[in-house]
Amino acid sequence: MENQARKRDVDIEAKGFYGLEAKLPLGQTLLLGLQHMLAMFVGIITPPLIIAGVAGLNTAETGFFVSMALMVSGLTTYIQVTKIGPVGSGLLAVHGTSFTFVPMAIAAASQGGIPLVLGMGLATSPVEMILSRFIKQTRSLFPPVVTGTVVMLIGLGLMEVGITDFGGGAGAENYGAPQNLLLGFFVLTIIIAANRFGKGLIKVGAIAIGLIAGYIVSIPLGLIDLTEVFNAGWLTIPTPFKYGIAFEWGLLAPWIMAYIITTVESIGDLTAVAEVSGEDVEGEKHVNRLGGGIMADGVGSALAAVFNSMPNSTFSQNIGVIQLTKVGSKVVGIAVAGILFLLGLVPKIGALVSVMPNPVLGGATIALFGMVATSGMKIVTKGGLTDRKIFILSIALSFGLGVTFRPDVVEQLPGIMATVFSSGITVGAIIAIILNLILPQEERKVC
Repeated sequence: MENQARKRDVDIEAKGFYGLEAKLPLGQTLLLGLQHMLAMFVGIITPPLIIAGVAGLNTAETGFFVSMALMVSGLTTYIQVTKIGPVGSGLLAVHGTSFTFVPMAIAAASQGGIPLVLGMGLATSPVEMILSRFIKQTRSLFPPVVTGTVVMLIGLGLMEVGITDFGGGAGAENYGAPQNLLLGFFVLTIIIAANRFGKGLIKVGAIAIGLIAGYIVSIPLGLIDLTEVFNAGWLTIPTPFKYGIAFEWGLLAPWIMAYIITTVESIGDLTAVAEVSGEDVEGEKHVNRLGGGIMADGVGSALAAVFNSMPNSTFSQNIGVIQLTKVGSKVVGIAVAGILFLLGLVPKIGALVSVMPNPVLGGATIALFGMVATSGMKIVTKGGLTDRKIFILSIALSFGLGVTFRPDVVEQLPGIMATVFSSGITVGAIIAIILNLILPQEERKVC
């Protein structure tokens, strides 16, 4: 089998593509690893920045929280790529902090701070480990119309967070000031220009470029105090359970649903990585690879909670980097893991990120959250749009967004039900699942 894999990689290399087992020079490997890191960096740091703000962490604590996100992403990427026993896919699939968990983490941080965020992430991580043993059943129970609807609810529900930062951040004295709005629009304009008119890595790294540009402009405007950066040390010591952990039964359902959604998303991401890497995406080998990859997601999320970070999942934006560079070799994934881990160990990196002005972050998250919502739309419409899909989507979105806007509508429900159904994502997901199970299938497409 190993000889067959090597022969296949030789054939792929002859076509100008470096496959899974291909070996590359050290310098080229590090450069490719850096490109992957740049493509995923913003996705890793944005969730902890949002949750740190909700939890009221100071600058130093926020820097540590961001550093741990980078370090854990490196650790879990290594596990995913190298495949340790039954854990990992063995593909060039990179890991980072998952946006799917942001709404759940906001609710937890508002109620019990970082300890509750970490506790809920750890307590529910076995969901993904269990689902990794039932890949075929998971895919059939949660078809695109269900997962896409939930992803849309996540993106749409986060719009409030993005626009709040765009205006200056929650509680800011100058909220909505022209300077804040102009800075946010400046970042957004850079992102649009880089994405639509740039090529190669400029296009892939559009959001990172926008954030860097906004950061630089903020310095002469006096919006950034670099004192904390200068005071930060050069080495972070990872401390397990530094913030402690907590648990709340009422938050269980939304977190379980988030792990189910990331499982389905990761199945798609891992299949895409295998496909662009020249690997087979049919048969028992691929199913086993998916199972190992999902297990790595669950184990990685548990490790993230232990080391003071949010749940991890495979990142889809790096699939584009593989297509762009024509390299799907595992050694590049190991390089990515090493770079991320080392960045997480340098407190000054986290400190630099933690002093980023809210309007700069808002300019990027407005774009990111919009992309999350539209990616959900793409999932729903995959294979065509039918009357059945439209009905499920419209009812689930109506209730999901309705509860998001007015969570007090369920306050009169008894006990724990009021807490569970105050999550619009949970309500929308439950409705989508039930409607998908009871409504008969149809073939006619609307468009």
